[in-house]
Amino acid sequence: MNGVDKSVPKRYSRKIGRMGNSLGVSLPKSLAEKLNVAQGDEVEFIENAQGEIIFKKVRRVELPENVRLEVLEAFYDVFEEDSEIFEDLRDR
Repeated sequence: MNGVDKSVPKRYSRKIGRMGNSLGVSLPKSLAEKLNVAQGDEVEFIENAQGEIIFKKVRRVELPENVRLEVLEAFYDVFEEDSEIFEDLRDR
């Protein structure tokens, strides 16, 4: 074993600073490397059902040129709105 206990969460502490009219926080170098983020990358914050915030790098996918983004977004909206119907169909 390499001596790192994976069962103990690694904690990072930073102070919140002002960035224009917003608030911001810097990332420790080791965390930025682990997340594979660099200046200019986009990140997202996701709140789960337990109220915890998940922080991760936004993954960009290149669409084939024959796929229009607005059509893909419309499909996503339908799937979100009717997810129970689709789950019922899946379970049959």
